[in-house]
Amino acid sequence: MKPIAFTLGEPAGIGPDLLIQWAQKKQPFSVLAIGCPQHLALRAQQLSLPLDINLWQGGDIPPHTASTITLCPIAITAPVVAGQLNPKHGQYVVDMLRKACDLCLQGVTCGVVTGPVHKANINAAGIAFSGQTEFFAKQCGVDKPVMMLANQHVRVALVTTHLALREVPLHITTENIESTVRIVHQSLQQQMGIGAPKLLVCGLNPHAGEDGYLGREEIDIINPCLRQLQQQGMDVSLAMPADTLFTPQYLKQCDAVIAMYHDQGLPVIKSMGFGATVNITLGLPIIRVSVDHGTALSLAGSGKANIDSLDMAFRCFA
Repeated sequence: MKPIAFTLGEPAGIGPDLLIQWAQKKQPFSVLAIGCPQHLALRAQQLSLPLDINLWQGGDIPPHTASTITLCPIAITAPVVAGQLNPKHGQYVVDMLRKACDLCLQGVTCGVVTGPVHKANINAAGIAFSGQTEFFAKQCGVDKPVMMLANQHVRVALVTTHLALREVPLHITTENIESTVRIVHQSLQQQMGIGAPKLLVCGLNPHAGEDGYLGREEIDIINPCLRQLQQQGMDVSLAMPADTLFTPQYLKQCDAVIAMYHDQGLPVIKSMGFGATVNITLGLPIIRVSVDHGTALSLAGSGKANIDSLDMAFRCFA
């Protein structure tokens, strides 16, 4: 297997800690980290953990050995203090993501695992950035990526991602719903080996609109689209109330849930397995997986970061 790329994420957060802690044990595959060697070495010292950094300038990448990291170097132009955001780091974070995408597209790596970033800090640097999902889609020339989180209990994909709540209804369109369902259906078949995926779909409004009394999106947009997909042979539900869809009796009958917006679906899956969940971007020509949590600035440099989600993200490639 080709190596897996890993971006360190927000330098003041726990991304560097995660990699350093994970790297302490021998692993059965190769990882090519992307980031600043000086910053990584200083964080290892702060964590009191041994770390040998091998700078990569091209060529083969050896299997991972304990306390060793192979690193594609990208320099930070401003000092880093664990737990303290600095907008001057915004370009560095974006440069790591761009390099990782290029390595995947060039076939150097088999995919990328991304450390957590701080979107507000990147925007404070004057860089328009709505999220890593959207960034990779743009870099790959993809109009419609789909964010899906998965753990041992459930998979949840989103029709809309990082939008203010008042903007969500404007993006609940026939085109957006149909493309999301098709991408999820195809990815479950081709990447996860599920021959006939069964999908459950959340409504937008409480009680899925309650026959139009609480909103007409289900009547006018969502269900007509889903009926067309059913007629084409897909095993997909009509819009269901989210407050009952996410119950064991329904989840055990489906392969994935499609939620209309970020905080409709993700709080549920994270409550079922926070720290043991991964974020997978569907619809790209590359494989991109991420941890399920944020930068955790208060934990940076403390040695208390939980590496379970990172370990699970790497093992998605096994």
